[in-house]
Amino acid sequence: MNDIFTAPADTRAPRTVEDTGLPFLFLAELVAKVLYQRGQMRLPELASHLKLNVSVIDPLIAFLRAEKLCDLVRLGSSGTDADINYLLTESGRLRAATALARNAYAGPAPVTLAAYTTQVQAQSVANVHVTRARMGEVFDGTVVNPRVLAQLGAAMNSGRALFLHGLAGSGKTYLAERLRDLLSGAIAVPHALMVDGEVIPFFDTVQHQPAAEPVTITSGFDRGTATDMRWVRGVRRPAALAGGELTLDMLDLRFDPHTRLYQAPPHLKSNNGIFIIDDLGRQRCSPEALMNRWIVPMDRNVDYLTLHTGHTFQVPFDVIVVFSSNFVPHRLSDGAFLRRLGYKIEVPPASTDEYGVLFRQACAQAGVPFDADAFAYLLDCHRQRNVPLLACHPRDLVRQLRDLARYEDRAPELSRRTLDWAWDNYFAAGSQHGGLDVDRRERGWMEND
Repeated sequence: MNDIFTAPADTRAPRTVEDTGLPFLFLAELVAKVLYQRGQMRLPELASHLKLNVSVIDPLIAFLRAEKLCDLVRLGSSGTDADINYLLTESGRLRAATALARNAYAGPAPVTLAAYTTQVQAQSVANVHVTRARMGEVFDGTVVNPRVLAQLGAAMNSGRALFLHGLAGSGKTYLAERLRDLLSGAIAVPHALMVDGEVIPFFDTVQHQPAAEPVTITSGFDRGTATDMRWVRGVRRPAALAGGELTLDMLDLRFDPHTRLYQAPPHLKSNNGIFIIDDLGRQRCSPEALMNRWIVPMDRNVDYLTLHTGHTFQVPFDVIVVFSSNFVPHRLSDGAFLRRLGYKIEVPPASTDEYGVLFRQACAQAGVPFDADAFAYLLDCHRQRNVPLLACHPRDLVRQLRDLARYEDRAPELSRRTLDWAWDNYFAAGSQHGGLDVDRRERGWMEND
Protein backbone atom coordinates (compact mmCIF):
# COMPACT_ATOMS: atom_id res chain seq x y z
CA MET A 1 0.00 0.00 0.00
CA ASN A 2 1.33 3.45 -0.93
CA ASP A 3 1.85 5.96 1.87
CA ILE A 4 -0.31 9.06 1.83
CA PHE A 5 1.78 12.00 0.65
CA THR A 6 2.21 14.81 3.16
CA ALA A 7 3.74 18.11 2.05
CA PRO A 8 6.74 19.18 4.15
CA ALA A 9 4.93 22.21 5.59
CA ASP A 10 2.17 19.93 6.89
CA THR A 11 4.44 17.48 8.68
CA ARG A 12 4.93 17.25 12.43
CA ALA A 13 7.53 19.58 13.92
CA PRO A 14 10.96 17.93 14.14
CA ARG A 15 11.66 16.52 17.62
CA THR A 16 15.29 15.58 17.06
CA VAL A 17 18.20 17.14 15.22
CA GLU A 18 18.00 14.32 12.68
CA ASP A 19 14.34 15.19 11.97
CA THR A 20 15.32 18.68 10.79
CA GLY A 21 17.41 17.31 7.92
CA LEU A 22 20.15 19.77 8.90
CA PRO A 23 23.71 18.97 10.09
CA PHE A 24 24.25 18.92 13.84
CA LEU A 25 27.28 21.24 13.71
CA PHE A 26 25.42 23.70 11.50
CA LEU A 27 22.58 23.96 14.03
CA ALA A 28 25.02 24.29 16.94
CA GLU A 29 26.73 27.13 15.09
CA LEU A 30 23.35 28.77 14.41
CA VAL A 31 22.53 28.66 18.13
CA ALA A 32 25.89 30.27 18.88
CA LYS A 33 25.27 33.04 16.34
CA VAL A 34 21.86 33.79 17.89
CA LEU A 35 23.34 33.97 21.40
CA TYR A 36 26.12 36.23 20.09
CA GLN A 37 23.61 38.70 18.67
CA ARG A 38 20.88 38.45 21.30
CA GLY A 39 22.90 37.94 24.47
CA GLN A 40 21.74 35.55 27.19
CA MET A 41 18.48 33.76 26.46
CA ARG A 42 16.21 31.18 28.02
CA LEU A 43 15.64 27.89 26.24
CA PRO A 44 12.00 28.70 25.28
CA GLU A 45 13.18 32.03 23.82
CA LEU A 46 15.78 30.22 21.73
CA ALA A 47 13.13 27.75 20.56
CA SER A 48 10.78 30.57 19.59
CA HIS A 49 13.51 32.43 17.70
CA LEU A 50 14.80 29.37 15.85
CA LYS A 51 11.30 27.90 15.23
CA LEU A 52 12.47 24.59 16.66
CA ASN A 53 11.30 22.39 19.52
CA VAL A 54 13.16 22.55 22.80
CA SER A 55 13.88 18.84 22.33
CA VAL A 56 15.94 19.75 19.23
CA ILE A 57 17.87 22.55 20.95
CA ASP A 58 18.69 20.64 24.17
CA PRO A 59 21.46 18.48 22.65
CA LEU A 60 22.85 21.49 20.81
CA ILE A 61 23.20 23.43 24.06
CA ALA A 62 24.72 20.36 25.73
CA PHE A 63 27.32 20.16 22.96
CA LEU A 64 28.19 23.87 23.25
CA ARG A 65 28.59 23.52 27.00
CA ALA A 66 30.76 20.43 26.65
CA GLU A 67 32.99 22.37 24.24
CA LYS A 68 33.10 25.23 26.78
CA LEU A 69 31.50 27.57 24.21
CA CYS A 70 28.37 28.19 26.26
CA ASP A 71 27.54 28.57 29.94
CA LEU A 72 24.42 29.04 32.03
CA VAL A 73 23.39 31.48 34.71
CA ARG A 74 20.38 31.46 37.01
CA LEU A 75 18.23 34.57 37.08
CA GLY A 76 15.30 34.31 39.45
CA SER A 77 14.41 32.54 42.64
CA SER A 78 11.99 29.83 41.53
CA GLY A 79 14.70 27.17 41.63
CA THR A 80 13.40 25.69 38.37
CA ASP A 81 14.75 25.51 34.83
CA ALA A 82 12.74 28.64 34.08
CA ASP A 83 15.48 30.61 35.85
CA ILE A 84 18.22 29.28 33.56
CA ASN A 85 19.68 31.60 30.93
CA TYR A 86 22.32 30.57 28.41
CA LEU A 87 25.14 32.79 27.19
CA LEU A 88 28.38 32.34 25.28
CA THR A 89 31.77 32.08 26.90
CA GLU A 90 34.62 34.18 25.54
CA SER A 91 35.79 31.32 23.30
CA GLY A 92 32.17 30.85 22.23
CA ARG A 93 31.93 34.49 21.20
CA LEU A 94 35.10 34.17 19.14
CA ARG A 95 33.75 31.06 17.43
CA ALA A 96 30.39 32.73 16.74
CA ALA A 97 32.05 35.87 15.38
CA THR A 98 34.02 33.72 12.93
CA ALA A 99 30.82 32.01 11.82
CA LEU A 100 29.02 35.34 11.39
CA ALA A 101 31.90 36.60 9.23
CA ARG A 102 31.17 33.76 6.79
CA ASN A 103 27.39 34.09 6.78
CA ALA A 104 25.62 36.56 9.06
CA TYR A 105 22.27 34.77 9.04
CA ALA A 106 21.03 34.18 12.59
CA GLY A 107 17.28 33.78 12.15
CA PRO A 108 14.85 30.85 12.14
CA ALA A 109 16.33 27.49 11.24
CA PRO A 110 16.17 26.89 7.46
CA VAL A 111 14.60 24.00 5.58
CA THR A 112 16.46 21.88 3.08
CA LEU A 113 16.33 22.61 -0.63
CA ALA A 114 14.79 19.17 -1.21
CA ALA A 115 11.95 19.94 1.21
CA TYR A 116 11.33 23.31 -0.44
CA THR A 117 11.25 21.76 -3.91
CA THR A 118 8.69 19.19 -2.76
CA GLN A 119 6.55 21.89 -1.17
CA VAL A 120 6.56 24.02 -4.34
CA GLN A 121 5.46 21.03 -6.40
CA ALA A 122 2.66 20.24 -3.94
CA GLN A 123 1.17 23.76 -4.22
CA SER A 124 1.96 24.36 -7.90
CA VAL A 125 0.35 27.30 -9.64
CA ALA A 126 -0.48 24.87 -12.45
CA ASN A 127 -3.18 23.40 -10.17
CA VAL A 128 -5.12 26.68 -10.14
CA HIS A 129 -8.35 26.52 -12.18
CA VAL A 130 -9.73 29.79 -13.54
CA THR A 131 -13.32 29.85 -14.80
CA ARG A 132 -15.38 32.44 -16.63
CA ALA A 133 -17.38 32.96 -13.43
CA ARG A 134 -14.19 33.57 -11.46
CA MET A 135 -13.01 36.08 -14.06
CA GLY A 136 -16.32 37.88 -13.72
CA GLU A 137 -15.92 38.13 -9.94
CA VAL A 138 -12.34 39.43 -10.04
CA PHE A 139 -12.94 41.95 -12.82
CA ASP A 140 -16.42 43.02 -11.71
CA GLY A 141 -16.77 46.77 -12.22
CA THR A 142 -13.65 46.86 -14.38
CA VAL A 143 -13.91 47.97 -18.02
CA VAL A 144 -12.08 45.29 -20.03
CA ASN A 145 -12.46 44.23 -23.65
CA PRO A 146 -14.40 40.89 -23.50
CA ARG A 147 -12.03 39.25 -25.98
CA VAL A 148 -9.01 40.22 -23.86
CA LEU A 149 -10.75 38.93 -20.72
CA ALA A 150 -11.35 35.54 -22.32
CA GLN A 151 -7.75 35.34 -23.51
CA LEU A 152 -6.45 36.15 -20.05
CA GLY A 153 -8.65 33.52 -18.42
CA ALA A 154 -7.48 30.81 -20.80
CA ALA A 155 -3.85 31.93 -20.43
CA MET A 156 -4.00 31.59 -16.64
CA ASN A 157 -5.20 28.00 -16.96
CA SER A 158 -2.24 27.18 -19.20
CA GLY A 159 0.29 27.96 -16.48
CA ARG A 160 2.59 29.29 -19.20
CA ALA A 161 4.14 32.70 -19.73
CA LEU A 162 2.07 35.35 -21.47
CA PHE A 163 2.88 38.55 -23.29
CA LEU A 164 0.65 41.63 -22.97
CA HIS A 165 1.27 44.34 -25.52
CA GLY A 166 -0.45 47.56 -26.56
CA LEU A 167 -0.14 51.31 -26.55
CA ALA A 168 1.24 53.01 -23.45
CA GLY A 169 -1.68 53.74 -21.15
CA SER A 170 -3.96 51.00 -22.49
CA GLY A 171 -4.15 49.32 -19.09
CA LYS A 172 -1.63 46.47 -19.47
CA THR A 173 -0.02 46.88 -16.06
CA TYR A 174 -3.38 47.20 -14.31
CA LEU A 175 -4.61 43.98 -15.93
CA ALA A 176 -1.38 42.14 -15.14
CA GLU A 177 -1.56 43.07 -11.45
CA ARG A 178 -5.21 41.99 -11.21
CA LEU A 179 -4.31 38.52 -12.47
CA ARG A 180 -2.96 37.73 -9.02
CA ASP A 181 -6.51 37.81 -7.65
CA LEU A 182 -7.36 34.86 -9.89
CA LEU A 183 -4.92 32.63 -8.01
CA SER A 184 -6.79 30.88 -5.23
CA GLY A 185 -5.45 28.94 -2.29
CA ALA A 186 -2.94 29.83 0.40
CA ILE A 187 0.61 28.50 0.25
CA ALA A 188 3.47 27.90 2.68
CA VAL A 189 6.94 29.40 2.33
CA PRO A 190 10.06 28.79 4.43
CA HIS A 191 11.77 31.37 6.58
CA ALA A 192 15.06 30.35 4.95
CA LEU A 193 16.71 27.74 2.73
CA MET A 194 19.90 25.82 3.33
CA VAL A 195 21.99 24.99 0.27
CA ASP A 196 25.45 23.41 0.49
CA GLY A 197 25.99 24.77 4.00
CA GLU A 198 24.87 28.30 3.09
CA VAL A 199 21.64 29.93 4.34
CA ILE A 200 19.45 31.97 2.00
CA PRO A 201 16.77 34.13 3.71
CA PHE A 202 13.50 33.53 1.87
CA PHE A 203 10.38 34.81 3.64
CA ASP A 204 9.69 38.40 2.59
CA THR A 205 7.02 40.40 4.43
CA VAL A 206 6.50 42.58 1.34
CA GLN A 207 6.12 39.80 -1.20
CA HIS A 208 4.65 37.12 1.08
CA GLN A 209 1.44 38.58 2.48
CA PRO A 210 -1.27 36.82 4.52
CA ALA A 211 -4.09 35.25 2.54
CA ALA A 212 -7.65 36.49 3.02
CA GLU A 213 -8.40 33.38 5.09
CA PRO A 214 -5.19 32.47 6.93
CA VAL A 215 -4.55 28.89 7.94
CA THR A 216 -4.90 28.02 11.61
CA ILE A 217 -1.51 26.95 12.96
CA THR A 218 -0.95 24.82 16.03
CA SER A 219 1.25 26.77 18.42
CA GLY A 220 3.77 25.53 20.93
CA PHE A 221 7.24 24.11 20.57
CA ASP A 222 6.92 20.79 22.40
CA ARG A 223 3.52 19.50 21.40
CA GLY A 224 3.52 16.35 19.33
CA THR A 225 0.71 17.72 17.17
CA ALA A 226 2.54 20.98 16.34
CA THR A 227 3.56 21.52 12.72
CA ASP A 228 7.02 22.55 11.58
CA MET A 229 7.30 26.23 12.46
CA ARG A 230 10.15 26.78 10.00
CA TRP A 231 7.36 27.29 7.45
CA VAL A 232 5.11 30.35 7.23
CA ARG A 233 1.63 29.16 6.32
CA GLY A 234 -1.46 30.97 5.08
CA VAL A 235 0.51 33.04 2.57
CA ARG A 236 -1.24 34.58 -0.41
CA ARG A 237 0.16 33.45 -3.75
CA PRO A 238 2.85 36.05 -4.51
CA ALA A 239 2.88 38.58 -7.34
CA ALA A 240 6.12 40.47 -7.90
CA LEU A 241 6.43 43.37 -10.35
CA ALA A 242 9.72 44.56 -11.85
CA GLY A 243 9.98 47.43 -14.32
CA GLY A 244 12.71 49.46 -15.94
CA GLU A 245 14.96 48.96 -12.92
CA LEU A 246 15.32 45.25 -13.67
CA THR A 247 18.81 44.07 -14.60
CA LEU A 248 20.18 40.62 -15.32
CA ASP A 249 22.14 40.44 -12.07
CA MET A 250 18.91 40.99 -10.12
CA LEU A 251 17.73 37.61 -11.43
CA ASP A 252 20.70 35.84 -9.84
CA LEU A 253 21.36 34.93 -6.24
CA ARG A 254 23.28 37.83 -4.69
CA PHE A 255 25.61 37.82 -1.69
CA ASP A 256 26.35 41.14 -0.04
CA PRO A 257 29.98 41.14 1.12
CA HIS A 258 29.21 43.85 3.69
CA THR A 259 26.14 42.37 5.39
CA ARG A 260 27.30 38.79 4.66
CA LEU A 261 23.75 37.86 3.72
CA TYR A 262 22.19 36.43 0.57
CA GLN A 263 19.34 38.06 -1.35
CA ALA A 264 17.07 35.63 -3.18
CA PRO A 265 16.02 36.80 -6.67
CA PRO A 266 12.41 38.05 -7.04
CA HIS A 267 11.28 35.22 -9.33
CA LEU A 268 12.39 32.62 -6.75
CA LYS A 269 10.28 34.34 -4.09
CA SER A 270 7.44 34.38 -6.63
CA ASN A 271 7.24 30.59 -6.89
CA ASN A 272 3.61 29.35 -6.89
CA GLY A 273 2.52 32.81 -8.10
CA ILE A 274 3.11 35.49 -10.75
CA PHE A 275 6.16 37.48 -11.77
CA ILE A 276 5.36 40.58 -13.87
CA ILE A 277 8.04 42.18 -16.02
CA ASP A 278 6.53 45.57 -16.78
CA ASP A 279 7.55 47.97 -19.52
CA LEU A 280 9.67 45.34 -21.28
CA GLY A 281 12.17 46.96 -23.60
CA ARG A 282 12.90 49.84 -21.18
CA GLN A 283 15.33 47.91 -18.96
CA ARG A 284 18.99 48.83 -18.74
CA CYS A 285 19.88 45.51 -20.38
CA SER A 286 18.78 44.55 -23.88
CA PRO A 287 15.37 42.86 -24.22
CA GLU A 288 17.05 39.99 -26.07
CA ALA A 289 19.40 39.31 -23.14
CA LEU A 290 16.57 39.59 -20.64
CA MET A 291 14.29 37.27 -22.57
CA ASN A 292 17.03 34.72 -23.22
CA ARG A 293 17.50 34.56 -19.45
CA TRP A 294 14.00 33.06 -19.21
CA ILE A 295 14.22 30.41 -21.93
CA VAL A 296 15.46 27.55 -19.74
CA PRO A 297 13.18 28.29 -16.73
CA MET A 298 10.07 28.58 -18.92
CA ASP A 299 10.98 25.49 -20.94
CA ARG A 300 11.97 23.15 -18.10
CA ASN A 301 10.31 24.65 -15.01
CA VAL A 302 13.67 24.86 -13.23
CA ASP A 303 16.27 27.56 -12.79
CA TYR A 304 19.93 27.47 -11.81
CA LEU A 305 21.49 29.74 -9.20
CA THR A 306 25.05 30.02 -7.90
CA LEU A 307 26.33 30.59 -4.37
CA HIS A 308 29.21 32.98 -3.82
CA THR A 309 31.32 29.87 -3.17
CA GLY A 310 30.83 28.87 -6.81
CA HIS A 311 28.38 26.02 -6.12
CA THR A 312 25.55 25.94 -8.70
CA PHE A 313 22.25 24.35 -7.76
CA GLN A 314 18.81 23.78 -9.25
CA VAL A 315 15.63 25.39 -7.91
CA PRO A 316 12.00 24.92 -8.99
CA PHE A 317 10.49 27.50 -11.33
CA ASP A 318 6.74 27.42 -10.76
CA VAL A 319 5.86 30.92 -11.88
CA ILE A 320 3.49 32.43 -14.42
CA VAL A 321 5.67 35.07 -16.06
CA VAL A 322 3.75 38.03 -17.46
CA PHE A 323 5.64 40.24 -19.90
CA SER A 324 4.07 43.66 -20.50
CA SER A 325 5.35 45.95 -23.24
CA ASN A 326 4.49 48.84 -25.54
CA PHE A 327 6.34 46.98 -28.28
CA VAL A 328 4.88 44.28 -30.48
CA PRO A 329 6.40 40.86 -29.65
CA HIS A 330 8.40 40.36 -32.87
CA ARG A 331 10.28 43.64 -32.23
CA LEU A 332 11.74 42.28 -29.00
CA SER A 333 12.82 38.72 -29.65
CA ASP A 334 13.08 35.89 -32.15
CA GLY A 335 10.98 32.80 -32.70
CA ALA A 336 12.98 30.66 -30.27
CA PHE A 337 11.71 32.75 -27.38
CA LEU A 338 8.29 33.68 -28.73
CA ARG A 339 7.23 30.07 -29.21
CA ARG A 340 7.71 29.54 -25.46
CA LEU A 341 5.12 32.20 -24.74
CA GLY A 342 1.78 30.54 -24.31
CA TYR A 343 -0.27 33.62 -25.19
CA LYS A 344 0.49 36.92 -26.91
CA ILE A 345 -2.40 39.20 -26.03
CA GLU A 346 -2.94 42.69 -27.41
CA VAL A 347 -4.69 45.18 -25.15
CA PRO A 348 -6.38 47.51 -27.65
CA PRO A 349 -7.63 51.08 -27.14
CA ALA A 350 -11.06 51.35 -25.57
CA SER A 351 -14.19 51.45 -27.67
CA THR A 352 -16.36 54.59 -27.50
CA ASP A 353 -18.76 52.87 -25.08
CA GLU A 354 -15.93 51.58 -22.90
CA TYR A 355 -14.32 55.02 -22.87
CA GLY A 356 -17.62 56.53 -21.79
CA VAL A 357 -17.91 54.14 -18.85
CA LEU A 358 -14.32 54.86 -17.83
CA PHE A 359 -14.90 58.60 -18.02
CA ARG A 360 -18.06 58.45 -15.92
CA GLN A 361 -16.21 56.37 -13.32
CA ALA A 362 -13.35 58.88 -13.25
CA CYS A 363 -15.78 61.76 -12.78
CA ALA A 364 -17.52 59.99 -9.91
CA GLN A 365 -14.22 59.22 -8.16
CA ALA A 366 -12.94 62.81 -8.53
CA GLY A 367 -16.23 64.49 -7.64
CA VAL A 368 -16.59 66.13 -11.08
CA PRO A 369 -20.19 66.29 -12.39
CA PHE A 370 -20.51 64.47 -15.71
CA ASP A 371 -21.75 66.50 -18.70
CA ALA A 372 -22.79 64.61 -21.84
CA ASP A 373 -22.21 67.56 -24.22
CA ALA A 374 -18.71 68.17 -22.86
CA PHE A 375 -17.91 64.45 -23.19
CA ALA A 376 -19.09 64.49 -26.81
CA TYR A 377 -16.73 67.41 -27.40
CA LEU A 378 -13.89 65.36 -25.89
CA LEU A 379 -14.62 62.48 -28.28
CA ASP A 380 -14.46 64.96 -31.19
CA CYS A 381 -11.03 66.08 -29.95
CA HIS A 382 -9.84 62.48 -30.04
CA ARG A 383 -11.18 61.94 -33.57
CA GLN A 384 -9.93 65.21 -35.02
CA ARG A 385 -6.45 64.82 -33.56
CA ASN A 386 -6.26 61.08 -34.17
CA VAL A 387 -5.57 60.26 -30.52
CA PRO A 388 -6.64 56.73 -29.50
CA LEU A 389 -9.05 56.21 -26.61
CA LEU A 390 -6.72 54.83 -23.96
CA ALA A 391 -7.82 53.63 -20.56
CA CYS A 392 -5.53 56.06 -18.72
CA HIS A 393 -6.94 59.24 -20.34
CA PRO A 394 -10.24 59.63 -18.41
CA ARG A 395 -8.56 59.41 -15.01
CA ASP A 396 -5.67 61.70 -15.95
CA LEU A 397 -7.81 64.36 -17.66
CA VAL A 398 -10.49 64.44 -14.95
CA ARG A 399 -7.88 64.78 -12.21
CA GLN A 400 -6.58 67.88 -13.96
CA LEU A 401 -10.09 69.36 -13.92
CA ARG A 402 -10.26 68.68 -10.19
CA ASP A 403 -6.81 70.24 -9.62
CA LEU A 404 -7.79 73.38 -11.53
CA ALA A 405 -10.99 73.76 -9.51
CA ARG A 406 -9.04 73.52 -6.27
CA TYR A 407 -6.64 76.19 -7.47
CA GLU A 408 -9.50 78.51 -8.49
CA ASP A 409 -11.34 77.73 -5.24
CA ARG A 410 -14.57 76.68 -6.96
CA ALA A 411 -16.60 73.57 -7.66
CA PRO A 412 -15.10 71.38 -10.44
CA GLU A 413 -16.84 71.43 -13.82
CA LEU A 414 -16.67 69.44 -17.03
CA SER A 415 -16.85 71.91 -19.92
CA ARG A 416 -15.20 72.69 -23.24
CA ARG A 417 -13.06 75.34 -21.58
CA THR A 418 -11.77 73.09 -18.81
CA LEU A 419 -11.28 70.15 -21.18
CA ASP A 420 -9.23 72.31 -23.55
CA TRP A 421 -7.08 73.39 -20.62
CA ALA A 422 -6.57 69.81 -19.44
CA TRP A 423 -5.92 68.55 -23.00
CA ASP A 424 -3.20 71.13 -23.60
CA ASN A 425 -1.53 70.24 -20.32
CA TYR A 426 -1.72 66.51 -20.89
CA PHE A 427 -0.78 66.27 -24.57
CA ALA A 428 1.33 69.45 -24.73
CA ALA A 429 -0.18 72.61 -26.19
CA GLY A 430 0.47 73.09 -29.90
CA SER A 431 0.89 69.38 -30.64
CA GLN A 432 -1.10 68.40 -33.71
CA HIS A 433 -1.16 64.70 -32.89
CA GLY A 434 -1.44 64.73 -29.13
CA GLY A 435 1.62 62.55 -28.77
CA LEU A 436 0.36 59.76 -31.06
CA ASP A 437 3.58 59.60 -33.07
CA VAL A 438 5.47 58.69 -29.89
CA ASP A 439 3.12 55.77 -29.24
CA ARG A 440 3.51 54.57 -32.81
CA ARG A 441 7.29 54.62 -32.52
CA GLU A 442 7.04 52.63 -29.30
CA ARG A 443 5.14 49.87 -31.06
CA GLY A 444 7.25 49.86 -34.20
CA TRP A 445 4.50 51.06 -36.50
CA MET A 446 6.40 53.84 -38.23
CA GLU A 447 6.76 53.11 -41.93
CA ASN A 448 10.53 53.59 -41.90
CA ASP A 449 11.07 51.02 -39.08
